[in-house]
Amino acid sequence: MGAATGTGGPVVLCGLGRVGWRVLEWLRAAGQPVAVIDTAPPADDPRLAGLTVVAGDCRRPEVLEKAGAAAARAVLIVTSDDLVNVSAALLVRRLNPDARVVVRMFNQNLLARLGGAVRNTVALSVSALTAPVLALTAATGDALGAFRLDGDPRQVSELVVGDGSDLVGRTVADVAGQYRLIPFALVPADGPPRLLLDLSGDARLAAGDRLVVAGAPADLRPFLEKVRGALLPGVLWAGAVRRWVRTLVRTLAEVDLSVKIITPVLFVTLFASTLVFRYGLAGTWGDGLYQTVSVMATGSELHGEGRPEWAKVFLSVLKLAGAALVAGFTAILTNYLLRARLGGALEVRRVPDGGHVVVCGLGNIGFRCVDELTAIGERVVAIDRTHDNPFIATCRRKGVPTFVGDATVAETLRQARADTAKAVIAATSSELANLEIALLVREMNPGQRVVVRLTDPQFAEAVREAAAIRHAVAVPALAAPAFAAALFGDRVQTLIAVAGRTLVVADLTVQPDDPCLNGQALRAAAVDYRFLPVAVNGGDPAAAPDRRLQPGDRLTAAAELADLERLVRREPAARGWAVAVDGFPPVARDSLLTLLRATRRCSQAEAEALLAGEPFVAAADLTRGQAEDLLGQLRRDRANARLVPP
Repeated sequence: MGAATGTGGPVVLCGLGRVGWRVLEWLRAAGQPVAVIDTAPPADDPRLAGLTVVAGDCRRPEVLEKAGAAAARAVLIVTSDDLVNVSAALLVRRLNPDARVVVRMFNQNLLARLGGAVRNTVALSVSALTAPVLALTAATGDALGAFRLDGDPRQVSELVVGDGSDLVGRTVADVAGQYRLIPFALVPADGPPRLLLDLSGDARLAAGDRLVVAGAPADLRPFLEKVRGALLPGVLWAGAVRRWVRTLVRTLAEVDLSVKIITPVLFVTLFASTLVFRYGLAGTWGDGLYQTVSVMATGSELHGEGRPEWAKVFLSVLKLAGAALVAGFTAILTNYLLRARLGGALEVRRVPDGGHVVVCGLGNIGFRCVDELTAIGERVVAIDRTHDNPFIATCRRKGVPTFVGDATVAETLRQARADTAKAVIAATSSELANLEIALLVREMNPGQRVVVRLTDPQFAEAVREAAAIRHAVAVPALAAPAFAAALFGDRVQTLIAVAGRTLVVADLTVQPDDPCLNGQALRAAAVDYRFLPVAVNGGDPAAAPDRRLQPGDRLTAAAELADLERLVRREPAARGWAVAVDGFPPVARDSLLTLLRATRRCSQAEAEALLAGEPFVAAADLTRGQAEDLLGQLRRDRANARLVPP
């Protein structure tokens, strides 16, 4: 695990832009003491009540010192200027070598390098944080969060159990096992929410319950489609042959009339002349075609004396007709291709009939959406209005049909076949343009799924409610939790809001001197720090709850924010638990002797004396997790055992 933040001092937040305000909300919700630096902080904003607020440039040492950066446990720098962010980060590192620094970055080249070059510094990109969620929402219909296991995407989604759903009455474990999902939370229609370890697999689903699960997009897609119904009306899943036939028909329909006329005239002339040479002048089919093309294209003479009179007339006419037809065909076809803009015409040919995802706007977020979608095997079509966008060439190299045009124009969307697409992502830099794209697509197909990128959370909520665009997403609201979570470790992947509580998905690496994880059973560590194991070294942790964690193991876990902070700070779990054994079958004696010797670190004689005096205490002064782990082992040996609380 990366270095943890210090235990004292406030968290200093630099920048109160749209991302900064959202980060502040998350920090306050997590109970963190916060000091704020901004060039022009509002004087009477109630969101700043009770906080230390410093007006000034975060690149100035005196401003940072006034906010308490020299003694801060962490500094988050989230202004909208890369130069300001990098300068402030380096200055903070000089003032406070031990503070964790979280930096917002736009430059993709600097993003990966800054964290590695400056100690205990995490560089995050809003586009990198939000694009996976937008892409997975478009591909599968909904996503609360996204994370990765060994490079493969996983998404967290929520569904509501309908009245007539076949999920009613089934257990959570049954549903999760069928679709290879991990249940994160269950919010019953008439009861308190149950999250992570508090959620029993025996819980039965009822109408109105909200179930939050995580899984691979390929596993979640059929599950969500079954619960919510088919993806979209009018989506065409054409095979390759049918798609190419449609392409050919559309191509012929779009060709100019002059090209349609002169092309068959030219080929009829070629065929007729070949027949004359084959049967009238004695030769093979190959000779006839070769002589026809030679005469028409180059006007060459045919060698040989004794040609009949009619042949000389025929050759003269063929030369004149060939010169006219070839010149006319070349001029008309060239003119058509120039007017049709050959590049655009070829792009249209490669657009699927349906079932693809249209991405409008190839900025940082739009391009990352394309990247995420192609990585999970989705067919993508991209649109951008600027010719010199460097992402256009990159998308085309990835095999993505890419149009240069204005996505707020209906004809451009029709060329991309947005009406029959699986989904449309409006990710331009203009909120107004994104809303216009969404409304245009809805006019073309009222049932179309549209994911709209917005910046103002209130505006996004209004669009969702008033315009019935369900997937209108405020990017700062998606990105802010990750900036707040970066305080607690290098590999926090995402935060998820469920029933008013915050869940974190994080990667934890077991270190040799790690007192909380090293040598502990996976089950014991999970109980002590209340996290749900998602994977160990990319594998399924459910198959090995007794596994002892070793240095170098990479544990992916989901936990509530406060529980993760306890683990990152290495706060020891409370002790005082014991395990009592009231009886055991004779056949379990030998295995119990081995278990007691390992647990109590006693001799064979001491273990035998302990067994002879039942009931007895198998172990004492344990953490809750260690006690439950030992209890599980004893019950596996069919011993009658129980927990004894402190």
